[in-house]
Amino acid sequence: MARNLPFSSGFMLTSIIGFFVSVFFVMKLSLTWGFTFALVFIIMFIASIITMSQIEAEDKYALKELAVHEKKHYAKRKK
Repeated sequence: MARNLPFSSGFMLTSIIGFFVSVFFVMKLSLTWGFTFALVFIIMFIASIITMSQIEAEDKYALKELAVHEKKHYAKRKK
């Protein structure tokens, strides 16, 4: 059985930023290259969505430990 791990958030961010750059800047220079880059970045985005949706239930709870937005609990020091 193959284990599926999600791509990093940087992969998804790269696909989103790359799509917008290719649509707004590269297409002005060359329509063919702009379309090609946009297509590649759309495929990257779809791949990151697919890998996120294939996480099993027990893996979702294990990944919460890696979340950046979770605040760490520090014990208060007594003076």
